[in-house]
Formats: sequence, C-alpha cells, structure tokens
Amino acid sequence: MKLAPYVFYSGTCEEAINHYQRILGGDIVMMSRYGDGPGGEELSADAKNLVMHGRLVFEGQTLMASDAHPSMPNNGSHGFSLALNFTDLEKAERVFNGLADGGSVTMPLQETFWAKRFGMLTDRYGIEWMINGGETV
Repeated sequence: MKLAPYVFYSGTCEEAINHYQRILGGDIVMMSRYGDGPGGEELSADAKNLVMHGRLVFEGQTLMASDAHPSMPNNGSHGFSLALNFTDLEKAERVFNGLADGGSVTMPLQETFWAKRFGMLTDRYGIEWMINGGETV
C-alpha cells in the first residue's frame, strides 16, 4: 500500500502540477478536464477547462490533484503539510527553494537536532510543505 496525497485548487491545478514537475521531475500521467466528464456539457466554458483529475508521478511517488468543482468551492488546505525527505542535501535545498519561489517561508531551511536541514513553507498555491534534507544528525 502507498499513501498518495490529493490536493485541491481553485483554478490553478494545471499550473501547480506543471510547477511541481519542473521542481520534482517525473511525469504528468493524467490531466483530465471537467468538460470531458459526465455533465461537462452543462458547465460554463471556464469550468469545462478546470482540471477534474491530475496526477504527477516522480521517484516512485504520486501526487494527485484537481480544481474544486464549481458546485463545491475550495476552502483551502488546513491541518496538514506535504513532507518530502531527501538523503541528498543539495536536492533538498533545490526543491525547498523551488517550492518557496513565489510563496512564503515559515521556517528557513536549517540544521535541526533531527536533520542536517529542515524547513517549512507555503507555496504560491497555498499548499504547505516540510522539507527534510541530509542524513539525520
């Protein structure tokens, strides 16, 4: 079994998944639209183009996402963070900086008692991330 996070956006899902692919690598293996699903013909032109289901696969991991359906507004993400753990310290720093670009850093990437580097941020799409890097101290 694997746990695969599923995150929701308010019209920026495609942009977010493309951004994450540039930073994390991998492949976008699905990008379906509400307009292509059942009842899609009844939606506005803008709603038809929203992402119903997107999937990014990178390094054996899967991140799934969609734009909130127009009938069910997105109230944001609360109470969780997406955590990435790296053995390669340089990669942890590169990913942290890429995700922080356009977002806000909650805790700068720094040495802690459990890792050579740890940092927290909220990306430009409102998703919270925690990055662990390097071997455990």
